[in-house]
Amino acid sequence: MFEARTQDGAEAGAAGSLPRPAAAAPPPKKPVCIVLHQEHSNPGHVGQWLRRNGYALDIRKPRFGDPLPETLEHHCGAVIFGGPMSANDKDEFIRRETEWIGVALKEEKPFLGICLGAQMLANHLGGRVGFHPQELVEAGYYPLITTPEGARIGAFPDHVYQWHREGCELPRCARLLATSEGAYPVQAFGAGCALGVQFHPEITYAQVHRWTGHSTSRLGMKGARERHEHIEGHLHHGPKVQAWLGCFLARWVAAEVTID
Repeated sequence: MFEARTQDGAEAGAAGSLPRPAAAAPPPKKPVCIVLHQEHSNPGHVGQWLRRNGYALDIRKPRFGDPLPETLEHHCGAVIFGGPMSANDKDEFIRRETEWIGVALKEEKPFLGICLGAQMLANHLGGRVGFHPQELVEAGYYPLITTPEGARIGAFPDHVYQWHREGCELPRCARLLATSEGAYPVQAFGAGCALGVQFHPEITYAQVHRWTGHSTSRLGMKGARERHEHIEGHLHHGPKVQAWLGCFLARWVAAEVTID
């Protein structure tokens, strides 16, 4: 009596039973559209988390001629990062990016605006962006307060990294998620699938050194922290922000962060 064997020589058993089919591979994850504003910008801890968790980055730089996707059907979400320009600038790419946020809102795709990206979101929703009346800036780590509305999606970190000269008012259709007792009370806000944060959760240790080393004029403005405070603050607060960011992004890419 012979024993049936599979093609690779493995025994199939006297009864000739076939090997079990391999489990079907899960469908590939859709990429995230990443919008950057400087030639050598990178998405920091946001990009690192996405890559570690299997999400490809579709990096676009409209400032340098890259088109933006006409639809986000083939993306799981989009992030517009910060930059040295103003959301009120008349450059064509600023106008184009601000209008393009409407694609995410219309298609109900997760959208995250960081600093400049948040201010673009505010403009898109009808809010105003501008300088502090006393020309105060935020540069360094500052306290953050989660509002009751923000607590519904999870508490924000208690200190975050800031690097901005302008802020925004809360658009009428948006909810205030995080605030501050400092110069800029609108720190995080959301409307539907879109969320904007004035601070920089993506900041890495290397970026703190690079930003404070290359933009020393910013550190001399009213309200800015001294350079050593940036570095010491990051060593103390950075790990907590990074832990929060991982939890937030896991829910964000799953379209579980929505603001009613």
